[in-house]
Amino acid sequence: MPATATPFLGGITEVCIVTPDHLKTMDGLLRLGIGPFQVFDFTSTTVSARRFRGQDGDFSLKVCFAKQGDLVFEIMQPVGGKSLMGEWLDEVCDSQPSRSVFFDSSMTEVVNHETIADKGPLEYKRNNKEGVQHLAFDCKNIPMSERKREMQARGFEPAMEGVWKGRKGTCTFCFFDTEASVGTVFESIEFSEDWEDPEHEWYPQAPQDK
Repeated sequence: MPATATPFLGGITEVCIVTPDHLKTMDGLLRLGIGPFQVFDFTSTTVSARRFRGQDGDFSLKVCFAKQGDLVFEIMQPVGGKSLMGEWLDEVCDSQPSRSVFFDSSMTEVVNHETIADKGPLEYKRNNKEGVQHLAFDCKNIPMSERKREMQARGFEPAMEGVWKGRKGTCTFCFFDTEASVGTVFESIEFSEDWEDPEHEWYPQAPQDK
């Protein structure tokens, strides 16, 4: 049994849902009382130093944020380039084989096992793995360079990163390749002290106190 390493992740600051349709997902969360959302575009203009799996990155994303107490709900929709979010949506689902399904008169599902057997090896359907794709931790607000060193020392390399430009200041973000080990991606985010949100839209509308 491996020994428990010294904790350093700190608190969870953000939960992110990755989706092919950010509007649909925002509408669903709004029905649960989560929102309104700030909507941003992550592009070559708004995000510098983009990296993906150790190489220069070209990812573009639609990114939406809503605060819920001390937690931020984030929605990401990949728009272009290679990204962890695009990989998530494109992942082949190998847990449910293709099959022929029929219903009897009482609407009870009946599977035609004979048809499956006749077709030989089961075929697997491509599946949009929409849902929670990553969690963000504050790592007790230590500098990002130290966060990366800690994660690398524990065997987790940066998988995707960049520097988001604010109206003032910057936001450095880094996703680590934890999915194979823990089933999801861990991220950490560092805002500069002078951070101010860049231009954005509100959905469905800005809060009344803004």
